[in-house]
Amino acid sequence: MLQQKIPATVITGFLGAGKTTMIRNLLQNAGGKRIALIINEFGDLGVDGDVLKGCGAEACTEDDIIELTNGCICCTVADDFIPTMTKLLERENRPDHIVIETSGLALPQPLIAAFNWPEIKTQVTVDGVITVVDSAAVAAGRFADDHDKVDALRVEDDNLDHESPLEELFEDQLTAADLIILNKTDLLDAAGVLAVRDEVASRIARKPSMIEAKNGEVAAAVLLGLGVGTEDDIANRKSHHELEHENGEEHDHDEFDSFVVELPAIADPSAFIERLKGVIAEHDVLRVKGFADVPGKPLRLLIQAVGTRIDNYFERAWAAGETRSTRLVVIGLHDMDEAAVRAAIAAAV
Repeated sequence: MLQQKIPATVITGFLGAGKTTMIRNLLQNAGGKRIALIINEFGDLGVDGDVLKGCGAEACTEDDIIELTNGCICCTVADDFIPTMTKLLERENRPDHIVIETSGLALPQPLIAAFNWPEIKTQVTVDGVITVVDSAAVAAGRFADDHDKVDALRVEDDNLDHESPLEELFEDQLTAADLIILNKTDLLDAAGVLAVRDEVASRIARKPSMIEAKNGEVAAAVLLGLGVGTEDDIANRKSHHELEHENGEEHDHDEFDSFVVELPAIADPSAFIERLKGVIAEHDVLRVKGFADVPGKPLRLLIQAVGTRIDNYFERAWAAGETRSTRLVVIGLHDMDEAAVRAAIAAAV
């Protein structure tokens, strides 16, 4: 019976859409429900896990947070996700609900399909897939293409690649959704929000529910308890890459690169942030996230950048015995000049 299985919510969304903030709010307002959290990072530094472990939510202790780093969950289902789920289900105190945060570069579809594996399907069901959208980024045209022009070019040359990998990924995450959250709507006016709604709706044939949010503030009652059983409908939500697989092509993440930059302490955070914006703009960096050591401050500085929009705040105190350091994960397209970006960020300190 569906209701006897542990429900699992898959939360996906493009880089910097606000998934971690939304989950943190969820954990702090879970109403006593015991939640296990699986986080899949792209890159070597599990920043999101550190952020969530610092939230202090009784519903989700540090033992309930599992990080899968150095790989996209859609590519490592058999090696990483299935064993992780198996160990989780073997615990004496099993969770009431499982929340899975995918990397901003992950395809949700292979992960959802994994819930049909025999050892998983009898015990867990996908309560729903939630896709978080950065409304401000969409409004700025990051995924707004001239469809008429693209169609005209396609007629002229069918061999042209008219769609960027980022656009395909955005559409794949929308296609998988049972609920789409238009986050950061407070950064737009009413007309801007309506335009984003229309743009998102135009990207997919399916029409899942769509709600607006700011700062990732969505009630737990809205996020949990959808009761969809998405694993049974995954065949109707094929991604671009799955369709390519059917034609004998292989899926990879060669479109993206990530690396960790280690820096000295940041004496002037404001100046560093301003210079970092310039680095991001010059090298077309997609995402920067991490922590910084600011001399004289007992708290570590959290840095989260989506394009040139950078959020930073003092997140938590350095733990006893924790080495104060500055480490940033940089994510960009595969042709990003890593050496140049490293040098530019180091020069910004």
